Amino acid sequence: MRNAFFAATALALLALAPSAGAQNVSVDVRVDRLEKEMRAVQRKVFPAGAPLEAEITRPATPQVMPGSPSSTPVADLTARVNALESQLASITGQVEENSFKLKQLEDAFNRYKAEQESRAAQVVVPPAVRPGTTAADPAPAPARPAAPRPAASAGASDERKTAVAAIERPSTGNDADDAYTYGFRLWDAKFYPEAQAQLKVTVDKYAASSVASKAANLLGRAYLDDGKPALASVAFYENYQKRPKGDRAPDSLAYLGEALLQLKKPADACKVYAELEQVYGATLSTGLRGMMDRGRTRAKCGA
Repeated sequence: MRNAFFAATALALLALAPSAGAQNVSVDVRVDRLEKEMRAVQRKVFPAGAPLEAEITRPATPQVMPGSPSSTPVADLTARVNALESQLASITGQVEENSFKLKQLEDAFNRYKAEQESRAAQVVVPPAVRPGTTAADPAPAPARPAAPRPAASAGASDERKTAVAAIERPSTGNDADDAYTYGFRLWDAKFYPEAQAQLKVTVDKYAASSVASKAANLLGRAYLDDGKPALASVAFYENYQKRPKGDRAPDSLAYLGEALLQLKKPADACKVYAELEQVYGATLSTGLRGMMDRGRTRAKCGA
């Protein structure tokens, strides 16, 4: 009878042994998987290799009531692994959400940057003239506009070619004056592209001549009358900065204010008018002063 009891007990222990072993194997597999997932999260959050210290606390040991069976070490380990899996899942979800939000911010910034670069490429505005500077103060030269091609060489109609050819080229023996006068005649006849090309050549070729101030100012007028205030602002600004004592320097400042108003930059226009008043106020003609006063009113300077 006693031998039968020991035999039955041995059989029961053998039956339990594989179950406990299977639990240990299961827990080991889960721990290995958790370690791999934690390393993956660490690489995603800390690409530079900084260690990830998860804020995972050990579950509180439950109070065992007197008379109740105590839990086994395997059961305790399984409970801790369950808690670890739950917290790792929460961390992983938060990382994915933060990564998605960061991607959205990067996309929004890239769109904004592309939009600003596109606008800057379309409109070239010279630096605003600072109030209080003098005509001799150095200033960075803005990018020069590309030379416009005469309409006659850009597929213009035969009728336009004939009309342009009818504009008389002066020949007085003074090449600089003749070049400017021909550009003026083209502008006066409203052949603006042809006038722009002629006046630009005049400014470049006779830059050291007194006629350069008049030609550069009229080049800006030709751009402005042709509906190109951005190019006009560059021409006016360059003429004032390079030839502050030229015949048309005050005119270029006054028309620079007008170009900036057309570009919807009233604050910059006000700075230009302040410069015009400070540098040339005592010598301004009635026409230029009236133009400046009207511009100040439109720009709401001092408001």
